This record gives sequence, C-alpha cells and structure tokens, in this order.
Amino acid sequence: MNSYTPGSGFKSSFFEVSKGMVSKLSKEFALKTEPERRSAYADMLLSPVMHTDCTNARENGKRCYVYVCATPDGKALYFARRKKGHEGVKGTVAEDYQGILVHDHDITFYNYGEDHQECLAHVLRYRKSSIENEPDRIWNKKMHSLIQEMIHFRNKSQVPYTPETEKSSKFEKQYLKILKIARKEYEDIPANTYYREGYNLFLRMEKYMRNHLLFLHDLRIPATNNEAERLLRNYKRKQAQAVTFRSFESIDYLCQCMSMLILMRLEEPENIFDRVSKIFG
Repeated sequence: MNSYTPGSGFKSSFFEVSKGMVSKLSKEFALKTEPERRSAYADMLLSPVMHTDCTNARENGKRCYVYVCATPDGKALYFARRKKGHEGVKGTVAEDYQGILVHDHDITFYNYGEDHQECLAHVLRYRKSSIENEPDRIWNKKMHSLIQEMIHFRNKSQVPYTPETEKSSKFEKQYLKILKIARKEYEDIPANTYYREGYNLFLRMEKYMRNHLLFLHDLRIPATNNEAERLLRNYKRKQAQAVTFRSFESIDYLCQCMSMLILMRLEEPENIFDRVSKIFG
C-alpha cells in the first residue's frame, strides 16, 4: 500500500501485492524447489516410522483433500489430492513406504507400510464420548484409564524393551480383560440405535488390538498421530484465511511451498529468509 502524503517529501517502499502476483510467486517457488522435495521424499522412505493423515480442502466450493506425511526427525511433505482412498495416497510417500505407519483409523492406510500403529489420542476422544453417552457402562471408563496409564508408561521409558517385558504383557492382559467386560455389557444391554459409536469402537479395538498396542513394544513408535495432526492444522489455518481456493493448482502449489518451508526450518531455521531470497534470485 502506498503511504505517500503530498508535501511530506517521503514515499514508503510498501506496495500492494496483487493476487495474481501471489499465485505466480507460489508457483515459481514450488517449481524451483522440486529437487529438494524429491530428496526429502527419498529420505523419508528410509525412516523406520512415519506419520500420515489427511484433511478436507476446498476448491471453488468443491471438496478436495490435503495429505501429509511426516517422520519423527522433522521432515514433512504435503500433497494436494482431488480424491481420498487409494487415489489420494497415490504419489504420496505412504504409497511406497515400507516401514511402520502411524495414523488414525483409516482402513486405506492398512494397505501400505509394513505395520501400523493406531492413534491413541483419537481413541481417548472416542472413549470420552462413550463415557458421556453411555454413563452406565464400565468398560469405557476402565479402557480410558488404561490407555492413559500405558501412554504415561511409554513416555517415561528410556530404553528399548521387548514384547516379553513384564509390564507390556500386563498391559495386554488388562486390555483383553476390559474387552471381555465390554462384550458382556453389550450382550446384556445392546447399543441403542441413536448411539453406536461406543460399540463400534469396542469392535475396532478388539479386531485391531495389535495395532493399538504396537507402541508398547518399540520405543521408536509414538502412541499418537499428533505430529501429522499438528501439521495439518497449519494448512487448515491457511484454508480458513482463504475460505476457498479458486483452483486446485493453487492448493497444490501451497502444499509444495509449505513442505519446502518445513524442510528449510529443519535445516537452517535462522536463515530461512536468505534461502528463500536466493531461490527467487
């Protein structure tokens, strides 16, 4: 914006940046940093553990999606996609990944990676909902306490331990015992038509027990998918500011730019401005 006042003898160097210029700069930055993102993609494939998640996006009022893949050492890449499911995963790091994926309960992700850890932060939220909507049931309260105890135990653990660890075995037995309580409670008093989320979660925790407890047997594996959720919140803030993007390409370039800025902060947090300037130079 021009702040020049007639007669003042001073004219500010600030000027209004057009939307077209912003779009052009995003595209230019994305194209010029493609080699760095390809290198990060290759590095992330070597990580033993990786977070992945997706969120809704909007293109001219139409729904599309943004995926994120992130490793514990701080590397992360965003991907804009028109569809979810296998079409959404295609082209992301998760498609070629052969390690342990940490994610929310999205069945699609079970087709990728070597093994899987369910996000227990989500389970705790579902447990809280079950406690509020099914206050007379015992299993939801017991499971909520057990999950909190397991996460606390893992957070304070300093050395790797094996599946034969006495404490881990004890947690697994408690988990199974609570599932038995849940089955009996739902047999005695079935879930009602209006609220079945608690029952559905019980079935899921029973079927995917191993994937809820994998973190107990390997210190490399986090108990939650909070890293991916945190990164997606960054995109959601941009989405809230824009309300809706006019083209899918705009979302795609934004994702590429956000990916590169994360990599820059990881490598040289104090020199981001200089690095960005050199890219445009």
